[in-house]
Amino acid sequence: MNDNLIAGAGAPEAAVRPAVPRHREVPGDGAARARYVEDLLGDPFADDNPHGQRALLAADERREAPAATEDLLDRFGLAAEFVPRALGGRLAGVEDLAQVMRPVFRRDVALGFGAGTTALFAASVVWTAGDGRQRRDTARRLLDGGRITILHREFAHANAILRGEYSARPAPGGGFVVDGRKEVVINADRADAFVAYVRTAPGDGPDSHSVFLLETDRLPAHAVHRLPRTRTHGMRGAHYAGLDLEHCPVPADALVGDLGEGIYLALRTFQVSRAVVSGGALIGGMDSALRYAVRALSESRRGLVLRGRRGRVLAGVFADLLACDSLAVAGMRLLDLAPEHALVPSAAVKYAVSALLHEDLDELAAVLGARGYERSPEYGGFQKLVRDLPVAGLGHAGTADTQAVLVPHLRTLAHAAWREETGHEAPAALFTPGGPSAALDFPRLDAEPRDPQSGCDGLLAVLLGAADRLDGGRDRGPRWAALADLARAFAAEVHSLADRCATLSGRAGAPGELAPAAYVLVDRYCLLLAAAACLAVCENAARDTPEGSLLAEPDWALLALTRFGRRLGLEVPEPPDGVTQDLAAGLVDRYRRGRSFDLYGMRLA
Repeated sequence: MNDNLIAGAGAPEAAVRPAVPRHREVPGDGAARARYVEDLLGDPFADDNPHGQRALLAADERREAPAATEDLLDRFGLAAEFVPRALGGRLAGVEDLAQVMRPVFRRDVALGFGAGTTALFAASVVWTAGDGRQRRDTARRLLDGGRITILHREFAHANAILRGEYSARPAPGGGFVVDGRKEVVINADRADAFVAYVRTAPGDGPDSHSVFLLETDRLPAHAVHRLPRTRTHGMRGAHYAGLDLEHCPVPADALVGDLGEGIYLALRTFQVSRAVVSGGALIGGMDSALRYAVRALSESRRGLVLRGRRGRVLAGVFADLLACDSLAVAGMRLLDLAPEHALVPSAAVKYAVSALLHEDLDELAAVLGARGYERSPEYGGFQKLVRDLPVAGLGHAGTADTQAVLVPHLRTLAHAAWREETGHEAPAALFTPGGPSAALDFPRLDAEPRDPQSGCDGLLAVLLGAADRLDGGRDRGPRWAALADLARAFAAEVHSLADRCATLSGRAGAPGELAPAAYVLVDRYCLLLAAAACLAVCENAARDTPEGSLLAEPDWALLALTRFGRRLGLEVPEPPDGVTQDLAAGLVDRYRRGRSFDLYGMRLA
């Protein structure tokens, strides 16, 4: 078990900012590189830190990217994190990558996208289906400091980022001619390559789009028009601009995969995007949001005494954050260990984490009060998170995208094997943050749901198994007994959900009639998956870490499931006396020792 999981382990080490090496000289696994980036970026609240909140917020006010920090990350070789090791980079697993990116996202979500993960979202298609030349050229481009971004196809639930698209037709002498325009594309004004989803057939069928790797040094300058930057409410420092392609000739070898394979490739590679957004941007951003609220109370007249309503709110948000991270880590480790089974789980992770943390952000705003609206270096980052995090999840469009994957899957729950048999639980390796993993094998990503034991159905089976095991551990104390009662109530809700899904499948021919009920059930389904991941991580920690460690005790899981139960409309009792206060004390302990609030409890600069 990774020592970073132990909430009480060790005192904060001295934070000495290291020298910036070339990317091939950075040692260690994802956890080690995450600590390295944390120290590079330094104390975010130090007035003299050129990469701290004072500088980041000033750049945001000017609607500029923080140039000094982008340069620092370039010299560190952040782009190497998005290039597989086989091609000369540092990318192994998604969990490793999310750990490395969390120090960036904790400081500035827009910076994490603009200088970072957008390149992965684009390059994932090349790593998944590109030929040897495309993979080598893309890897070389990123490792040499180039920029690559993604041109999405237009969605029915489009926002400005997804609006507009490109079309291609065969050119008389070979290759293609591409036309089209998009007004809001991140890094469109400074990228030297674009992974573009381009319409190559009429209609809305599954073969309507194809993917092209558009490298500007292989395109005629007169056909590529970069449009001015667009002002956005969120991520103001990110470079959102437009791209207009006018009768642009594109070589035949720019096609990635097969003609008409674009939607299939999107279904495969969006699994990685959802995992990184959830496990990197959303968890990292909410870690900082919670820290602002704790900081505000520490500076209040009463000091850092988490009692009463504010203490209950902060302890509850802390429990939610740990539970969401449990689900996010399970989704990321599934991609690393069994990517062919990750389609539905990745959508569920994104849907649940986005919804839960959005609610928590509102709760924290109430605790912060007027300070939540400040623009000072001490608290201005909170208001920036309120603007930036919805953009990170693509708002309603991101929700609709995940629902499109989850709703059809509900029908399978009515006939799931775990309803009648045991032994269908997802493996414990998914619920061991920082545990042994494998390098993500992009070609194994699949666009079809596979073996339910490794996917979401296996997660639901974990909830049923945990309920049985917790029943046998009631003698460990009243808090474990209370957690066993909650787990049993959630297990009953799993069976109730499956029964309700059976009524949906009986109306398969009436999609209009099906939709409203299905969307309600998606909410319940994802909350149950989050509860399952929470229980599994707690079980593993109780088995593998010293007694008394925060994750090994039932308090956080007990409070998280209590909050989930109320969201589900279940009649759940108040937690036993002292649970909320003890978890609030654990939150204060991490704050005072300079540790992150996520599962890893990482030492902060």
